[in-house]
Amino acid sequence: MASNEVSPFETSEMLATFVTSTPLLRESWRLCSKANTTAPLSFVAERAGGVNYVAFSGVQLAGGSDPSWRNLVLLESIGGLPLFSARRKTEGEEAVMVHAEMLNLFSSLFNSLQNQMLGILENTDTKSVVITGHSIGGAIASLCTLWLLCYLQSISSSVSVMCFTFGSPLLGNEAFSRAISKERWGGNFCHVVSKHDIMPRLLFAPITPLTSQLNFLLQFWHWSMTSPASGKLAVQISEREKAELFTAVVDYLEAAATPQDGEASSGPILFYPFGNYFFVSEEGALCVDSPPTIIKMLHLMLSTSSPSCSIEDHLKYGDYVNRVSMQMLIQRNCIQRNIPDSTYEAGLELALQSSGIANQETTIVPAKECLKTARRRGPSPALNAASLAVTFSKVVPYRAQIEWYKIWCDEQDEQMGYYDSFKSRGSCKREMKVNSNRHKLARFWNNVIDMLERNELPHDFDKRAKWVNASQFYKLLVEPLDIAEYYGKGVHRIKGHYMEHGRERRYEIFDRWWKDRMVTTGEENKERSKFASSTQDSCFWARVEEARDWLNGVRSERDTNKLAMLWDKIEEFEKYAMKLVENKEVSNDVLAKNSSYSTWVEDLRELKRLRANVQRFPHQYTRFLDGEVVP
Repeated sequence: MASNEVSPFETSEMLATFVTSTPLLRESWRLCSKANTTAPLSFVAERAGGVNYVAFSGVQLAGGSDPSWRNLVLLESIGGLPLFSARRKTEGEEAVMVHAEMLNLFSSLFNSLQNQMLGILENTDTKSVVITGHSIGGAIASLCTLWLLCYLQSISSSVSVMCFTFGSPLLGNEAFSRAISKERWGGNFCHVVSKHDIMPRLLFAPITPLTSQLNFLLQFWHWSMTSPASGKLAVQISEREKAELFTAVVDYLEAAATPQDGEASSGPILFYPFGNYFFVSEEGALCVDSPPTIIKMLHLMLSTSSPSCSIEDHLKYGDYVNRVSMQMLIQRNCIQRNIPDSTYEAGLELALQSSGIANQETTIVPAKECLKTARRRGPSPALNAASLAVTFSKVVPYRAQIEWYKIWCDEQDEQMGYYDSFKSRGSCKREMKVNSNRHKLARFWNNVIDMLERNELPHDFDKRAKWVNASQFYKLLVEPLDIAEYYGKGVHRIKGHYMEHGRERRYEIFDRWWKDRMVTTGEENKERSKFASSTQDSCFWARVEEARDWLNGVRSERDTNKLAMLWDKIEEFEKYAMKLVENKEVSNDVLAKNSSYSTWVEDLRELKRLRANVQRFPHQYTRFLDGEVVP
């Protein structure tokens, strides 16, 4: 195998190996079965093997008779936490949306679920949580996992989270799938889908013309889950109804799997897969993480089924889970036929065997082509990271030149400092070079983020000390220049202040990297003996600019209530800034004689003097507001 040849299923294969070498899958299904029979409309929680499990019942009141059952709703927060908050929606970008009824079901369970989860997390022994669910319970489990990932991220917790769903319906649109991928949460989701199960494929077809069939189907499944013996007696679905539903789903799936000009021939695809799909069959299992490939495999596998089998297969996940070997997938079935010498061809052959459609003449060719497209294009993540390190070494001189400029600013007779010198710069060649370097560094780091969000870098890239430290150094050094540019050009007068309206997304992402880093006890408690080389709050100057606006507001505001609010903001910032200075967490330029901060401090001192005189001489304050010089 050539050094640059990579596994066609690199990322998903790693997950599959992990799943098949641990009891997580078996335990997850055991808890799902328990939830189906003992906790309809709810969930069960249990600790097993040092892992905390929460399993949602597949018996939920999601009526298929409701014509709006396929509706999508906007998803901006979950469980009261903002979702995908670091991703500002650009003009024309599709909004993140999820299945309305699934979100309602999650919301109805949230209070009891939140109490359960917080209780689990309060236990210091909790290291990992598995959230699972069968059928509709799988969709609720996915939403619960999203909430938990958001919550753990907000408190910088190291608890690991994994979600296993079994026969779960689709949950959100393509924007939802992309957002999860960009957050690098796709690896936290493993959707187990059997070869013939119609449920994970249902939402590709319009539900409204099929509401009666769907309603009967959900009732049949629910009865079968709670009491397998009585389910078949309780609800009977005619062969004609089965065939109508099956044919519709196969046809719409085929249209979705063969899009024309980026859109299915039957119209836009409302629901889109996300995370990893773990396809199981009698012959083995196959893990895929590419949405187009997932859609194609969903179609090819179902097309080899029958109406009755597609319904019954939704209830057979226990059998499939028991068949999944504890061995690595790449070793599965290797003695059943001659395997090519090429590592790539061998992997492809084994994947086809595991899918259970290798012997189907009508599907073998398109399945092989489909799996070929799943191959990672270009170098592996490890090679990309190595190449990125080389590129980084080439941009380091740009950073060094900005450092030299900062030192030069601190030494000037004007005593304005780094921020104000760049803010008031003219057309000097030195400043033009610094500005050019600022843009080059921005392009480099934006590219790093893009590669990370396209899963082209190792899964732990944003945890590696080298890159976390480098991004923090860049942010502290360069963001003050971005702020200086923003206010120097007067952009704040049009868009508003930098913190809310001007800050680049890369800085928000780097904030999170730094917050989530591993911190040693010595590092956390270390005191500074001299001022920092860069102010440790990269947005400090943006806060100064807002504080200057508040001072101007004090000079002109006559409403006493609004005036009191302005003074509260001013005093809060004053305390914050003084603490940074006392802890030596600012660089020398902040305290330069003519810096914006030093000027602000002088202006504040003068206003405080006037404020103190108001009670003794109220008329002087009125004269001040009228523009007179007050002694």
